[in-house]
Parts: sequence; structure tokens; C-alpha cells
Amino acid sequence: MPSPITERSPARRPRAAIPRAPDHTRRGQRPLRLFPAALHAEWTKLRTLSSTWWLLAAITAATVAAGAAATGALSAEHCPPPGTCDPDQVRTALTGLWIGQAIVAVLAVLTACNEYATGTIHTTLTAMPDRLRVLAAKAVLLAGITTATAVPAVGGSLLTARFMLPTRGDKLAHPGISLTDGATARAAIGGVLYLVAIALLSLGLALLLRDTAGATTTSLGLLYVFPLLAGFVNSPTWQDNIRKLGPASAGQSITATHHLDTLSIAPWPGLGVLALYAAAALTCGSIALCRRDA
Repeated sequence: MPSPITERSPARRPRAAIPRAPDHTRRGQRPLRLFPAALHAEWTKLRTLSSTWWLLAAITAATVAAGAAATGALSAEHCPPPGTCDPDQVRTALTGLWIGQAIVAVLAVLTACNEYATGTIHTTLTAMPDRLRVLAAKAVLLAGITTATAVPAVGGSLLTARFMLPTRGDKLAHPGISLTDGATARAAIGGVLYLVAIALLSLGLALLLRDTAGATTTSLGLLYVFPLLAGFVNSPTWQDNIRKLGPASAGQSITATHHLDTLSIAPWPGLGVLALYAAAALTCGSIALCRRDA
């Protein structure tokens, strides 16, 4: 007698193999493949803002214009005797960095805080959950565009001063700027690195505070409060100590080319102080980005 036909339990039916997405997380392949995409996404967001291009143009224009004004103000009329004044003309030509740094700080703050103000940070972190990669893309892009803007700003300031000084009626002890001089080259390269460090410092503060007004105020406060405070102190020792601790006052010692023994801090150590501020701000900003909700 034939055995009854029974329906096989669905649980025992062989299941079709479900295709799996390729695993790019092995051997670090995923970060290497996705970082260019993150960089492209950040560049798309930044270049579509009209304020970005206005700020980049303002950095160069303000830096060169302020440097030209400071160079034009050099005078040997009150030197005893005339013609013996020996100002640091390279540092004078780069005086515009004091104004350009404020615009760089605003650009860096907008790079981070604009997404929090509009709410698009949720879309960014949904598309790219690795927050450290997002931070790295922002930092690399910001450093790149700041460098591309700082080079003509610093170079334009030095070239303008070079053409202005020989036309002066009064004679200074060193009437010209040699662009091939080692100290001048160091000041020029240091000036570019100075603006890049300012941008990264402001980016870290923006990610930490997540508020455009608060981050801008904090960044500008760090840059300008220390020099103002040193001006109100009567003690030369305390003045030197304050200038050594201030990120801007210490960092701009990199633009000095002579009379280095009169500086509060040497050029490269001064730039190192600013770099420490930037590193600390980026570290705090990355911790806030990773631990707090968007």
C-alpha cells in the first residue's frame, strides 16, 4: 500500500542563498575608497555657497591692502639721525595677516556650523556614518582652500612691499625686500602655514560649539584678546609671557626676519604654539562630533 503523500514542512525547504554585499571593511579598504567621496561631498557643499567665494576673495584683498598700508606708513623722518631706522620690512608687509586671519576664522566656522544651522548635518551623517572621516574631509578641504588663498595673499603682500619701498623719498637702513633671502622665504612659508593653522583652530571650535555666533566670537577672542591684554600690562616680563601664550601673537613671530633676539618667542616655536592650539581644538571638536547627537 503506498505511503501517504505529506507536504514537506516549509522550515525544511532549502533556502536560496542571499547575496551579500562585498565587505570593503577588511584590510582598511573602505576608508580608502570612501574618503575621496567624502572629500568630494564636502567640496560640493562648500563651493555651492556664495559666501565661500566672497570670503576667499576678501582674505587675499584684505591681507594685501593692509600690508600695503602698513608699508606705506614706514618713515625715517624721526630717526636720530635720518636713514638709520631699521624696521623689519617683511614683517611690516605681512601685517595684513592680522586682518586676514579673522576672515579665515569666519570661513572655517561657516564650513562646520552652516550644516548645523540648516539641519543638513543629519543627511551628512546618515550618508556617511563614520564621523571621523567627515571631520578629516572637512579639515583636509579647508586646509587646501586656505593654502590656495594664503599663497597669493602672502606673496602679493611681499611683492607689493617690494615695489613700494624703492619709491619712498626717505631712506631706510634696508630699503628693499629680497624674495630669495632665506629669512624672507621662511616668513612667507610661515605666513601661509599660520593661516592654515588658524583655519583648523576655528574648525575645531566650530565643531565643539556648533553655533556660528559662539564659535566666531570664541575664535576671534582667542586671536585678539591676548595681544590686547599684553598692551594693558606694564610689566615687560608679563607682556612676554602673554605673547608667548597667545595663539596669534606667538604664531605671528614666524613673520619676523631680523632682530629675532627681541621677540617674546622664536619664530618656529611660536608657530608651534599655534599648532598646539589647533590640535587641541580639533581633538575636542572630534570628541564632541563622535559622542554627541547631530
